[in-house]
Amino acid sequence: MTRKAGDATDRAESSDWLDHAVRAGLVAYGVVHLMIAWIALQLALGDQSGSASSTGALQQLTDEPFGELAIWLIAIGMLLLVVWRVLEAVGGHRGEEGKDLWLKRASSVLKGVIYAVIGWSAVQVATGSGSKGGSDDTTATVMNMSGGQFMVGLAGVLVIAYGVGQIVRAWTEKFREHLTAEGKSGEAGTAYIWFGKAGYAAKGVAIGIVGGLFLYAAYTHQAKKSGGLDQALHKVLQQPYGPVMLGVIAVGIGCYGLFCFARARHLSR
Repeated sequence: MTRKAGDATDRAESSDWLDHAVRAGLVAYGVVHLMIAWIALQLALGDQSGSASSTGALQQLTDEPFGELAIWLIAIGMLLLVVWRVLEAVGGHRGEEGKDLWLKRASSVLKGVIYAVIGWSAVQVATGSGSKGGSDDTTATVMNMSGGQFMVGLAGVLVIAYGVGQIVRAWTEKFREHLTAEGKSGEAGTAYIWFGKAGYAAKGVAIGIVGGLFLYAAYTHQAKKSGGLDQALHKVLQQPYGPVMLGVIAVGIGCYGLFCFARARHLSR
């Protein structure tokens, strides 16, 4: 029975339909990041009416023509990416062994969770059932648990580690493995690589700041000190030359969105 399940997973993992599904999901993921970049850029220019997060990006999208349809398509795209990562976590990364195999599969699970959160946010925005509570509400709940302060601090460390990992990917250009040979060649390929470098670096910095907020919240035992991407970008804005730094991060996040489009076109799994 286990062998049959493994064979079924292998067939699904190598099927053409999964390639099409992943491409559709990556396009949706790219749209979300372009919207976040646009809101962050507006924030850097002084307009603080939008929330520079995936939920904020989706909410802003509702104001556009066919916005509700676009949000449902994004939700479907995220679901397709979740299916992909689940298949990877269950039977993927066959070229790896031992610790590397489990690390790769754990990474697939983490990415699947991220896609699922964005997808669920899209469904909530589309149906108008989104919660008004923020991430600090969740942090406060965890903080009040036994050992909650430690768990929030650990979450901060893990988030920072993930952000550093994104920066390392940008520096080493490890993301090139996501593109076919055609996608890495010529002038277009050079542009795609630069989109990837800028995109992964900007995401790493933003995610690292989010992790820092969680660490600070754990250290001070004040849940309101934590926050998501929107609060992290507001922290950047409060620093010397904050608007300039935030503008650079916004452009970088936009580049990541463009890299998602390039990856969808020249997909290498």
